[in-house]
Amino acid sequence: MWVRQDVESLVLTGPTGLTIGAFDGVHLGHQALIRRMATEAHGMGLQAVVLTFDPLPRQVLGPPKYGVLSTLEERLECLAALDVDGIIVHPFDRQVALVPAAAFVTWLVEKLALTDLWVGPDFALGHNHEGDIPFLKAFGARRGFAVHVFETLVQWNGYPVRSSRIRRALLAGDLAQANSCLGRPYRLTGIVAHGDQRGRQLGFPTANLRVNDEQLLPANGVYVGWAQVRGMRFDAVVNVGVRPTFAQHTPLVEAHLLDFSGDIYGERLRLDFLHRLRDELRFPSAEALIEQMHTDRDNARTWLNVIQACVG
Repeated sequence: MWVRQDVESLVLTGPTGLTIGAFDGVHLGHQALIRRMATEAHGMGLQAVVLTFDPLPRQVLGPPKYGVLSTLEERLECLAALDVDGIIVHPFDRQVALVPAAAFVTWLVEKLALTDLWVGPDFALGHNHEGDIPFLKAFGARRGFAVHVFETLVQWNGYPVRSSRIRRALLAGDLAQANSCLGRPYRLTGIVAHGDQRGRQLGFPTANLRVNDEQLLPANGVYVGWAQVRGMRFDAVVNVGVRPTFAQHTPLVEAHLLDFSGDIYGERLRLDFLHRLRDELRFPSAEALIEQMHTDRDNARTWLNVIQACVG
């Protein structure tokens, strides 16, 4: 499987089956479309290729501080697991947003040897989203490629799975809904940085995670998670928030790794969010906070033990 980010020099020999999208989070709906594309493309003797964008169009054109559901690295990792032959990362900026649909699709045909395009029912590309499905089918008939519309909308709990739905769920603290729609735990990745040692002073040393500023933080609160560092995985209690007991104002992501001791400053750490324990609270004293932290740790162990028993 190959990944290409130098699109200016990109030329594929084809024939190529393709799907295009932001694929933020690579949720269950994205997975279904891409797997269908790969299966049908391979059945037709085509290479199966995904074209995505970096930065995402919403990061460039959307609201300020738009938080993504996955970093580019995580997105590529998820896409690579879907039986595709290649991934193209197309740079996106305001100039690309102004490219007419006809010009962009012509580039696809000439650069990628496109013969078959798979899209969802509400897909559109190009300036002002003029390249909708009727446009693509008519254009494809003239330029020699077929358009396959994946009509199935993957649902969870009776409603379509969409990146916007997952974002709303995370911001509302509904981790169960977000993870169900993603098909995996929500993840934050960052570098362990020095903090104010507050957790260590309270008897609960934490890894202070410096997260990519572009990634969406789940709602403030305390979570059960898995921390992956140095190729090992540890159970963890994770706090996302501003530590109101100590008048902290900058949002922090802090993970207390269970049954772990060691220096991991400067290490790259992944946090998978498994379950939300409670809201972030302000406590009347450090002693009350410490008592709650013991309760949180016990509750996390209980939840993890139940999950482990259910799994096997």
